[in-house]
Amino acid sequence: MNLKLLGAALAIVLASLGLLALLNWGSFIAPTPLFLGYGTVDVPLGVVLLSFLGVVIAIFVASILGIQGAALLDARRMAKDLKAQRDLADVAEASRFTELRGFVDGRLAALVAGQTTHAQAAAEQRTHAEKELLARLDESVRSLAAHLGEVEDKLDRALAAPRPA
Repeated sequence: MNLKLLGAALAIVLASLGLLALLNWGSFIAPTPLFLGYGTVDVPLGVVLLSFLGVVIAIFVASILGIQGAALLDARRMAKDLKAQRDLADVAEASRFTELRGFVDGRLAALVAGQTTHAQAAAEQRTHAEKELLARLDESVRSLAAHLGEVEDKLDRALAAPRPA
């Protein structure tokens, strides 16, 4: 049952009992012989019963306050534990992010180093290819010059030779 509903029902019962006692106050304070086990006393029975009811209500209220106090202390302790766990999780998460950042930085450095190495190798290959191309071009120029020289010699011989008339 809901605690608020239970509290409301208890308040209604106590208010009804208080109203009943107020309307019948004369009967409540009328002395009545009361047997206590070892003797009899003349006391107002209604006041004795209301006093016992007041003591029971006081004990009930004290137990409720004790239970709520314990619940508040438990809630505060759990909140502290939860905060400690949250802080621990935040530290672990930060550690994972730091580790991930280190990993990414390491991989990036490795990629940059690999790219630099690759660029150097490509530059060396280009330089080698240029040298080889220049050597072939030089060889072609020499070969062409030799062929031209032969053609000039043949022309010179052909022009210098007497012509039959």
